[in-house]
Amino acid sequence: MITLPARKPRRSAAATRRTPLHLDRAAIKRRLADETYDVVVIGGGITGAYAVLDAASRGLRAALIEKDDFASGTSSKSSKMVHGGLRYIEQGNVNLVRHSLLERHRFRKNAPHLVHRLPFLFPILEKEGIFDARLAKGFEGLLWTYDLVGGWRIGKLHQRLSVPEVLAQAPTLRAENLKGGLMYFDARTDDARLVLTIVRTAAALGASVLNGAKAEGLLTQMGKVAGARVSVDGDTIDIRAGAVVNATGVWTDELDAKADDGHKPQVRPAKGVHIVVPWEKVRINCTVTVPIPGRARRATCTRWGNSVVLGTTDEDYKGSPDDVHCTREEMDFLLEGANTAFEGKLTPDDVVGSIGGLRPLVGGKEGATLDMRRDHHITIGRTGMVTVTGGKLTTSRHMGELVIDKVMTVLGRKGASRTANLPLLGGAGYDAEAVAASGGIAAHLGERFGTEARFVGDLIQDDPTLAEPIVAGLPYTKAEVVYAARAELARSVDDVLSRRMRARLFARDASADAADAVGAILGRELNLTQAEVERSVSDYLAAVRHEKSVLLEGAAA
Repeated sequence: MITLPARKPRRSAAATRRTPLHLDRAAIKRRLADETYDVVVIGGGITGAYAVLDAASRGLRAALIEKDDFASGTSSKSSKMVHGGLRYIEQGNVNLVRHSLLERHRFRKNAPHLVHRLPFLFPILEKEGIFDARLAKGFEGLLWTYDLVGGWRIGKLHQRLSVPEVLAQAPTLRAENLKGGLMYFDARTDDARLVLTIVRTAAALGASVLNGAKAEGLLTQMGKVAGARVSVDGDTIDIRAGAVVNATGVWTDELDAKADDGHKPQVRPAKGVHIVVPWEKVRINCTVTVPIPGRARRATCTRWGNSVVLGTTDEDYKGSPDDVHCTREEMDFLLEGANTAFEGKLTPDDVVGSIGGLRPLVGGKEGATLDMRRDHHITIGRTGMVTVTGGKLTTSRHMGELVIDKVMTVLGRKGASRTANLPLLGGAGYDAEAVAASGGIAAHLGERFGTEARFVGDLIQDDPTLAEPIVAGLPYTKAEVVYAARAELARSVDDVLSRRMRARLFARDASADAADAVGAILGRELNLTQAEVERSVSDYLAAVRHEKSVLLEGAAA
């Protein structure tokens, strides 16, 4: 094959835009139908997002389509940790940990507004703990390994804490068996906003990105995949491309089967759930790892503003990947762990939100999913489609790089990845200390949009009423709904409240109360009919009711 030089990206510096990036849905649809792309990525989760960004940064004509919304699957329902994974050291997978810690460092450098350092506390208990004082010494050896293979990049090494120091971080921990603690440092992120920011960065570099665009079939030419037939907004369009990437996560086998009639299923979904309770019920200032009686997996309790997120489980899943929720049994399991570790009594009435998601693990039909490795798998099928499965959020940038390396092989081209040092939109020039010191709306917007917050601020300056909160008890503003419609391809109430904001997770009932107001703003911004607005609101309310029925009443998920 003839090797062509990679095109230079069609852009000025994407990370330091002087004007807001407005995404026009109708214009994107026209481009998808009219242009011929080098690569089309199917699947708008974290892996597909970084794949299309990597392609665009190399100068490829790149497109991304997602059947629902960006990050609507697993990538908005993760543990929200950007970490090396202590558990993988325990499993002997030190190379994965080393590489994950390097990628964690890159995330913190390229997206400092979205990826924040977070202390993790392991209490040392005399009995009924994750480990007692005798085992703590051995566990501290794991922490030294963690620090040495890359944990040091976060700026702090692990620490051994006294009982008073532990209680200063977690004053409601049951103290009767407490002997001290170990603390180390990792990072966390709003996973849905991270995915959206990666997608928008790709768009700033010239990629065509669209949600609500389902691949109904694959186009072929001379026995090779050559694009996708897509249904979008009631229309059908053919997207022509030299290469196709399957980054659909737990739906991977379904799309692979469309490319190859002889395809054998590879993905083994593992279900994880989280629940959210008010901070005043637990009052921790970090992530506290606690034992769950009779279970091998540890639970984590993480402060997130005025809330605490409890998770996660890791179990085989056999149901529909399109209807995954936390069940009553899973909620009770997490509450039991928290009530064992902390004083007071959490009840189902304290749970203000929940999520359930599926990890697309690969291979291994026997044994617990907890023990399965989290390595990624990237293959080129007999029809030329590049398929990526497995992996984890922390290593998504590198996975995207490797995916596009395979795409370059399919295209017969060369060109190195540029994403290792590529700031995401809002990341370049971001000053975390100055943002934190600003307080109020400015700090809130800065921690969500980085340096792009000024564009949301401009909306408020033009119309001060947009500074009003949209969800009771949460800091989100009406301006963010407007911005979601104009610049973030939000199409529905669910897109806004579940992912552009995380209101459904952190205040489910209050988010339902805000649905009408969100729908009204979207109606004005997107020129929706009254019937379309009412349908968007009713769909969201129905989804919330279903989620609650599964969680509280034990209804079928």
